[in-house]
Amino acid sequence: MNRLAGVTSPYLLQHADNPVDWWPWSPEAFEEARRRDVPVLLSVGYSSCHWCHVMAHESFEDQDTAAYMNEHFVSVKVDREERPDVDAVYMEAVQAATGQGGWPMTVFLTADAEPFYFGTYFPPESRHGMPSFRQVLEGVTAAWSDRRDEVGEVAGRIVRDLSERSLAHGGDGPPGEAELAQALLGLTREYDEKRGGFGGAPKFPPSMALEFLLRHHARTGADGALQMAADTCEAMARGGIYDQLGGGFARYSVDRDWVVPHFEKMLYDNALLCRVYAHLWRSTGSELARRVALETADFMVRELRTPEGGFASALDADSEDAAGRHVEGAYYVWTPAQLREVLGEDDAAFAAEYFGVTDEGTFEEGSSVLQLPGDHDDPRAAGVRERLLAARGTRPRPGRDDKVVAAWNGLAIAALAETGAYFDRPDLVERATEAADLLVRVHMGPVARLDRTSKDGRAGEHAGVLEDYGDVAEGFLALAAVTGEGAWLEFAGFLLDIVLQHFTGEGGQLYDTADDAEQLIRRPQDPTDSATPAGWTAAAGALLSYAAHTGSEPHRTAAEGALGVVKALGPRAPRFIGWGLAVAEALLDGPREVAVAGPVGGALHRTALLGRAPGAVVAAGEAGGAEFPLLADRPMTDGAPTAYVCRHFVCDAPTTDPQTLARVLGGS
Repeated sequence: MNRLAGVTSPYLLQHADNPVDWWPWSPEAFEEARRRDVPVLLSVGYSSCHWCHVMAHESFEDQDTAAYMNEHFVSVKVDREERPDVDAVYMEAVQAATGQGGWPMTVFLTADAEPFYFGTYFPPESRHGMPSFRQVLEGVTAAWSDRRDEVGEVAGRIVRDLSERSLAHGGDGPPGEAELAQALLGLTREYDEKRGGFGGAPKFPPSMALEFLLRHHARTGADGALQMAADTCEAMARGGIYDQLGGGFARYSVDRDWVVPHFEKMLYDNALLCRVYAHLWRSTGSELARRVALETADFMVRELRTPEGGFASALDADSEDAAGRHVEGAYYVWTPAQLREVLGEDDAAFAAEYFGVTDEGTFEEGSSVLQLPGDHDDPRAAGVRERLLAARGTRPRPGRDDKVVAAWNGLAIAALAETGAYFDRPDLVERATEAADLLVRVHMGPVARLDRTSKDGRAGEHAGVLEDYGDVAEGFLALAAVTGEGAWLEFAGFLLDIVLQHFTGEGGQLYDTADDAEQLIRRPQDPTDSATPAGWTAAAGALLSYAAHTGSEPHRTAAEGALGVVKALGPRAPRFIGWGLAVAEALLDGPREVAVAGPVGGALHRTALLGRAPGAVVAAGEAGGAEFPLLADRPMTDGAPTAYVCRHFVCDAPTTDPQTLARVLGGS
């Protein structure tokens, strides 16, 4: 029976024709395991995961392996991007048991969903000390049949260990100057002065840490913070991790020099980095930052936008090469011969030098990932880039995961709205608005409960998690600031009220799932930022901004309580709580509340948006407009547009002069 045919996840649909009798995660799957008295084989991955595709081809498409799985297991396939809660709970178990994790994740469970054996990718034949997948299957079957009591004891111990884990919430308040200074020192120690970024290979774009550095510089004037952010952004923009032809960033670099990426392109990375580069331009006026912000925004719109107005999750790393092989990076890499074929001898020689393409190659089989090692302002480059991009467009394209994830669309909305406002690109603001409309129309129910995903305009079956509420609220708040449409502030308030009611626990702690969501073996709760802001820190930032807009003490109190974990973790692990640190910078600065009584898009409004005060909120529109509490009782002065800069609704003297407002907000 093909139980995956009607799902909305492209990843699950990729497995719908496997000979494995897959089940989606459901109570019925576990009931079937109980009825048959067999274990559950849980396989977790995602659509653009290279090794997920490899294991699927090697094992799940193999008739003999599938027959063994069907006889001895109930096999459950989960898209980690649709069910981050399921992924988080079992990944915690995998990491606790093995010291590492990754995808595909392979976990064997009892019919009570208790894990007893785990791993990640298993090869079809044993190699490098790793057992083959068939050996693992046979070993688990033997243990289930012959040592059931031992299996039960292991499963029970794992569940007890997970349930006893607790977080240090730092309940004595949010971080202050001392903790943020310690966090900056910690980042400085881990900073790669030669190459930019933090740590070694593989090297990931440190988007949220960069936001903290930019905000810290804006608040304190610390030049070192700005230098680390600017140098890292330049190194990434010149490296192979950035698509030098089409814009947009790959997932990470396999080396320390940003040369060879893992070629999958994720919506969340590009949304976060688009916003970082726009904010870097706001701080420095860097033309490189401006170009990368706009190219990344255009990449998202061109390559990831869906017909319904949302943004797809990802592009695969793999595609077909000239020989018809399905390999990683084939769409993006070039040889000198390929350059000559498209450009001719003279322009090919220029392109090879300009983009760092060598005879030896920087990737596999003599191919090179395009970089920007030299002068990026050469006037010949635009024409060469355009011709190469057109030629690349004739190659087989990477697959696209078309599901719309609420949280990641929230990040894209914020990035596109701000980038459009900064660079006079109303089309980008319009694309942000259309994505926000889709979230309201398809993902939000009548009581403002979010669905995690949609596809083809149809909502998925899985409830939104905390990061969905936090990131979508963040996107709506950014859109409200740019457009002057108070409905987006109202929608953000609906979502944040759900956070207060269903995701908040004792002492300011937050949970990744709602109190009325499906109960797993543990209620997931992770405050650390990884590839995206944690739900915990995303919610803290949105709660703080909403409180600044409205004066709501419950929302501010919740934000301050949530930031207690940043006080505990920030000085020790700043790379892994960067967005929490950025939110803490906003709290220390106020955040400032800017009311612009005057036309949306006018000089004062634009100046307010370009202000660098950390986390400042902006309301613009008709004086006394009911949609924005900040505009109440704040009239224009002698008929001229007027700006009020406040903290906790206590304001400085109003001004009608954009230059004065810019000085107050640290703007350009």
